[in-house]
Amino acid sequence: MSAPDTKSAPDTKAAASAVPDVRRRRRPVTGSLLVGGLIVALVFGMALLSFVWTPHDPTLVNASARLEKPSLEYWFGTDKFGRDVFSQILVGSRTTLFVGFVAVGVAALVGVPLGIAAGMAPRWLGELLMRANDLLLAFPALLLAIMFAAVYGASTLVAMVAIGIASIPNFARLIRGGTLQVMKTEYVTAARAAGRGPFAIAVRHVLPNVSSLVIVQASVGFAIAVLAEAALSFLGFGTPPPTPSWGRMLQESQEMLSSAPRLAVFPGIAIAVAVLGFNLLGDGLRDRFDPKLEDRR
Repeated sequence: MSAPDTKSAPDTKAAASAVPDVRRRRRPVTGSLLVGGLIVALVFGMALLSFVWTPHDPTLVNASARLEKPSLEYWFGTDKFGRDVFSQILVGSRTTLFVGFVAVGVAALVGVPLGIAAGMAPRWLGELLMRANDLLLAFPALLLAIMFAAVYGASTLVAMVAIGIASIPNFARLIRGGTLQVMKTEYVTAARAAGRGPFAIAVRHVLPNVSSLVIVQASVGFAIAVLAEAALSFLGFGTPPPTPSWGRMLQESQEMLSSAPRLAVFPGIAIAVAVLGFNLLGDGLRDRFDPKLEDRR
């Protein structure tokens, strides 16, 4: 009989340890992700509901129903023009989400390719692109929107474009950092040795590996867009009347704070809850996708 192979057991253990533990990589759903997802789903549900049903016409001026208190007919009461506040909250969520989608879309469509290009380019060219990108950081979203509104007039489109442009640097800087890490990996080196061009490497290797960063930044950027749109509408540079907007509801309620504070409470809560939901969702997605956090649990 041949002697037992004493090397087979250690080799088997080494091979088993080299196999990725799929169960270990499955990170549990965190409280931030769950709560944020529920809040965001609620906001989206309100927006979708407003397309098919509202208790009253949110733009209908009814002088006989001015400043009605919350009741079965008017759930959140009415404002100084007799418009139903709850109906305005529902339709205002639609406006807010629309602005957020377009603003984040503009920032991602420009910032992601810019960040990948800066990460794959020679060091001097990447630094040059980033310094040009940093020039946008000198123009916050509100300031940029006010400048645009002064030139093109206040509108929802102006607010969307201004918020989107102001958010480009955040996407570009984050994606560049992720691209630099991907470019150091062995599979990118192998792809270069195989003769793949920069565009093929960017599409097949870089973009899939930074997609989680894009998702997380989009969620955080959405919260910023919601807050910026509300601020612009409050200042009169955002969504013009009669389209309902949470920020403009706050602005219109200022003169009624002593007699009807609820007119500011309801849209204020809507803005705070929406921003909180998207921030929690972004934190939860970061915890789930960031491999650096895996060993800390």
